[in-house]
Amino acid sequence: MRYIEDFIRNDLNKKMVFLGGPRQVGKTTLAKNIIKNRGLYLNWDDELDRKKILARQWSDDDHYLVFDELHKFPRWKNWVKGVYDTQKENHKILVTGSARLDLYKKGGDSLLGRYHYYRLHPFSINEVPKSVHKKDVLKRLMKFGGFPEPFLSGSETENRRWRKERFDRILKDDIRELEAVKEINNISLLVDLLKSRVGSPIVVSNLAKDLQVASNTVKNWIDILEKMYLIFKVPVYTVKIARSLQKPFRIYFYDNADVDGDDGARFENLVATHLLKMLHYLEDTEGYRCELFYIRDKDGREVDFCVVIDGKVVELIEAKLNDSTISKPLIYFSEKLNPLKSTQVLYSEITRYKKNNLVLNGVEEEFSKLNRWK
Repeated sequence: MRYIEDFIRNDLNKKMVFLGGPRQVGKTTLAKNIIKNRGLYLNWDDELDRKKILARQWSDDDHYLVFDELHKFPRWKNWVKGVYDTQKENHKILVTGSARLDLYKKGGDSLLGRYHYYRLHPFSINEVPKSVHKKDVLKRLMKFGGFPEPFLSGSETENRRWRKERFDRILKDDIRELEAVKEINNISLLVDLLKSRVGSPIVVSNLAKDLQVASNTVKNWIDILEKMYLIFKVPVYTVKIARSLQKPFRIYFYDNADVDGDDGARFENLVATHLLKMLHYLEDTEGYRCELFYIRDKDGREVDFCVVIDGKVVELIEAKLNDSTISKPLIYFSEKLNPLKSTQVLYSEITRYKKNNLVLNGVEEEFSKLNRWK
């Protein structure tokens, strides 16, 4: 059972549920597990299913209706609104997709108030199948990432094959179907450039120069990759930070194994994905407004992550492979911003250390719970 399954089941008794997340993260498996023998699964990518969707061919006995990749239907928003408004007494509706369903709302009346939105993330330290031994989790996440198939197989060959096939599907199928983009090869080159810049401030003009395109084009491509759950942006935090940098953001990948570079960059990406998963979990299940930033000022002081919930800085996090000396910028910004907690997480095992609101701890123990801030 995945970590948001019970919440989805409960919300389906009240409204529609939209489930977004990266391709092959397990949305279909989760949806089919929810409906079991009490519903109908229909995928827009399948020609026969597509005809059934358009003709509304399902039985009154289908307690659950799952519409997968429905956002690829240009009029999907009005269509699902009509189905829900006329049949909500008989059917519970789950819509899943490998793109940001909250962004792909094209035309017609708003769906506001008719659905709850969830985001499914890959496996993590705080959510793994029982079949995987605890001592293997962190190594697998670093080497293979948290997507179910490569994570569970533990095979380098299968990992390479799976990653290539998934990337091709995103570029050649998903992006082509949803966006008016002709330069698919250039987007592929952009992804390659971003893989080597994880954890560094992104200067769009430099990327545009490397790709020989306009800066606005690169911005648009980055937005598309974010909509497809391939990457996510972490902006710089500027509130109450004198001499803070204003524009550069950082890029991280949902798939930890996509990162090119040393173990430090991959570990920072792993911490970023864990924090985002925990924030999305808190936001989707409890309705808090959650944001993830990093901090850097013009004097060169920086902290990897700044967690803001309902406008309040609740935690600063610095990611280190094995440096147990508490970061001076972490101490500095902790005194400036006064968060509830400031944490330096290490890849290596370490005895937990705490002084005032400063914590030094290994990532496995520190990120063992999904609901970190409650």
